[in-house]
Amino acid sequence: MMIKTTLAAATLLALTACASNMGAPAMYSQAMLPDSMQVPAGHRVAMETVGVGEITYECRADKDMAGKYAWVFAGPDAKLMSRGGQQLGKYYGPPATWEAMDGSKITGKQLAVSPGGDGNIPLQFVQANPAMGVGAMSGVTYIQRVKTRGGVAPASACGMANVGAKQIVNYQADYIFWKAA
Repeated sequence: MMIKTTLAAATLLALTACASNMGAPAMYSQAMLPDSMQVPAGHRVAMETVGVGEITYECRADKDMAGKYAWVFAGPDAKLMSRGGQQLGKYYGPPATWEAMDGSKITGKQLAVSPGGDGNIPLQFVQANPAMGVGAMSGVTYIQRVKTRGGVAPASACGMANVGAKQIVNYQADYIFWKAA
């Protein structure tokens, strides 16, 4: 009986250890990103989020080429979610603004973009401006938009007949927030 109890306890302990490791998030790695998209040494990941939402495009006349029209990025509207599905904040604009649930928020300056693959908006690397308010966004130095899915401009016609028309497309992307180490 003692051997069965010990064996059962050891099995339970091993299963518990495996299950607890399954829920642990993997540390974010920049290894697959182009150099221009990588955060400089001396920074650490402060928060990883999954942005799920929409991007609005507007049909506009090209200011530099008479008679040319195009769908132009008008702004995002997304929820910033934890990997577990809890809302941590929101992303909206213009200007592009990342806001935590505690009210702290940041804007930033785009430093680089890189292709996100067919049908996906580009990856993006942003240097954060100082945070407004105190909270989760305080001290954020860089934001990376990676693992993009969807969000590209509509394929429908944009011309003189529908200038000012807006189209909304769904997208998803991971937003990685960095702070100085």
